[in-house]
Amino acid sequence: MKIVVSTGAGVSAESGMPTYRDAGGLWDNYPVMEVASAEGYARNPSLIHEFYSNMRTKMSRDVKPNAAHLALAEMESEYDMHIITQNVDDLHERAGSSRVLHLHGELMKVRSVRCPDRIYTLPCDALSDKGLVTTMDTRDEYGDAVRPHIVFFGEDVPDFASAVSLVEQADVLVIIGTSLVVYPAAALLHYVRPDARVFYIDPHPAAVSSRVTVIPTVATEGVARLREMLKQSC
Repeated sequence: MKIVVSTGAGVSAESGMPTYRDAGGLWDNYPVMEVASAEGYARNPSLIHEFYSNMRTKMSRDVKPNAAHLALAEMESEYDMHIITQNVDDLHERAGSSRVLHLHGELMKVRSVRCPDRIYTLPCDALSDKGLVTTMDTRDEYGDAVRPHIVFFGEDVPDFASAVSLVEQADVLVIIGTSLVVYPAAALLHYVRPDARVFYIDPHPAAVSSRVTVIPTVATEGVARLREMLKQSC
């Protein structure tokens, strides 16, 4: 059975990663278009570097995978399983998941401004010794400036076609911790096969069609319930 899991900010919220749109989320403290848009980067790259450096430092110091991340990683040994995540954190990988597609980039990576295909994981010997902190002065081994390896608003989502291909092949699609309002990620639900089963785990689920089995709870509890439901149906 091929299972594709699409995760949003809610899967990492219980680990202490702030969500974006909920009360107290990141957009309450930072203007979204200043720190997460192509225009914001062009206007004030120093703020972009500061914002993502602070997020990296917090994630490295304070944030660990939660039970939902760990359970999803364990499910790789039980099913043909792939994860598509809107999250830029690396909690799925740290939990042990090996097949993770990041739609919106990766917080712990930067890339060359001049050659976007040159991508570096931080800390990286090719960069300065500042570790997780980058600035406009950070250079790669070729002397090029770097930027966060993040898909900003206003930029193409290069891996969306790969995500669609995975969803089209899925026997089961699981959506976890997302408001289903961020496109193109929210559109993945429209590519699922008519005979595929669809589960949606979220404490405040959006309105969905009757074909979707809604599990209205937080990710850690919801994934545990999902595993039981899948075992009973096999």
